[in-house]
Amino acid sequence: MNLGEATIEVTALRKSYGSHPVLDGIDLTVRKGETLVILGWSGSGKSTLLRCMIGLERPDAGTVKIRDIDVFHADAPTLVALRRQMGMAFQGGALFGSMTVAENIEVPLREFTRLAPTTRRIVARIKLWMVGLEDAMDRRPSELSGGMRKRAALARALALDPEILFFDEPSAGLDPVTAAGLDRLLLKLKDAFGVTLVVVTHELDSAFAIADRLALMHEGRFLIVDTPEVVRKCQDPVVRGFLDRRPSETLDGAARFRRFIDDLEV
Repeated sequence: MNLGEATIEVTALRKSYGSHPVLDGIDLTVRKGETLVILGWSGSGKSTLLRCMIGLERPDAGTVKIRDIDVFHADAPTLVALRRQMGMAFQGGALFGSMTVAENIEVPLREFTRLAPTTRRIVARIKLWMVGLEDAMDRRPSELSGGMRKRAALARALALDPEILFFDEPSAGLDPVTAAGLDRLLLKLKDAFGVTLVVVTHELDSAFAIADRLALMHEGRFLIVDTPEVVRKCQDPVVRGFLDRRPSETLDGAARFRRFIDDLEV
């Protein structure tokens, strides 16, 4: 794979909730045109990292640069222009239940463009056709299956033709067949439009199916960032525990209790 220059650069990123560190000095580079999958246990910090990367959560220290723009120190017009180049599909879809599917797709078009209503409707139809949901334009999110809501969220994330697409837990709650279909759709869209994909998941099958590189998080740090082939062969005991689906034994009982108390205080 011929990757381009760095699209996203994360440097020395730290984030804590109370006394509990969630991100512990994260460094990460995402290259233009690649699919980077962030893997990890529940509570390992992967979703917090994603929120920091897109500017929804401010870190305690460190920087996030997207196309050389510092996300947390840029002025408002620069951030607006940057966010037009980014799409985000949230876990669960995060669709507005009071709107139709098409109206959900039109939300970023109303926010960031001056397109006429008829043109927005056409764009929404095109985006829904791309994900196989054109016939669901006038349905409510509550009328869709879980897989359909995921695809509708993807269509909304694609509304502005972003250069970078972030996806949080695309396979969560889906049956294996539907999840595999969504994986194929992501790969198809990436090949067609050359977008850079950053995907957070804990689903191993999905991760290995779509990733150019995998980044495995544990307790706020990366254990390994490499190609699926290299990660699969890694013999680090903690990495092997995750890949082989073995419960973590890295904390003794006293440490687990201290963490529990820390979480309560947060």
